[in-house]
Amino acid sequence: MSHKEDLLAGAVACLREKGYAHTTARDIVAASGTNLASIGYHYGSTKALLNAAVLKALDDFGAQMAQAIGADAAGGGTTLERFERFWTRIFDSFRTTRQVWLATFDIFTVAQRDPQVHAAVADGIEDARTFWARALYGIDPADQQQARAVGSLHQALVSGVLVQWLIDPERAPSPADLAAAMAAIAGQLTADGT
Repeated sequence: MSHKEDLLAGAVACLREKGYAHTTARDIVAASGTNLASIGYHYGSTKALLNAAVLKALDDFGAQMAQAIGADAAGGGTTLERFERFWTRIFDSFRTTRQVWLATFDIFTVAQRDPQVHAAVADGIEDARTFWARALYGIDPADQQQARAVGSLHQALVSGVLVQWLIDPERAPSPADLAAAMAAIAGQLTADGT
């Protein structure tokens, strides 16, 4: 790997261990086996490197979820069963990569001041919308209006449940709770004839 790749890998490792706010340039250098000057040379600043690391960590998570959901689709079951299995994986990720999930809130703040980060985060959210709609519900991305609506609802669920889990994991909804709620909403919509 190049110094640039080593730095990024080291920054991602630090995010997982220490979180965004507590990672220093020296931590990254120690984790990557590089030197302080290489941060400025390749990324311009420690902050820029950490922003890239958060985006990389989220991309890695997205790839892991895509693989897991792809395996799930082959495993069959109802949409509700796939939904609950997906949420089980999300909660597992919350537990194992808590610092990375916490760092997403830092990156949202950074995105308000940095147009490049803002664009990358916005594109990532848009990609996630399409992904959720297609992978979980089989909605063709060509049906942009439906895919965007369903994907936006799911993206809002991920963000909202993450906040609940980070603040109060004991009382946050479980995957079974979320599936039961989805079934209740669907049942109510059916009863209303909508």
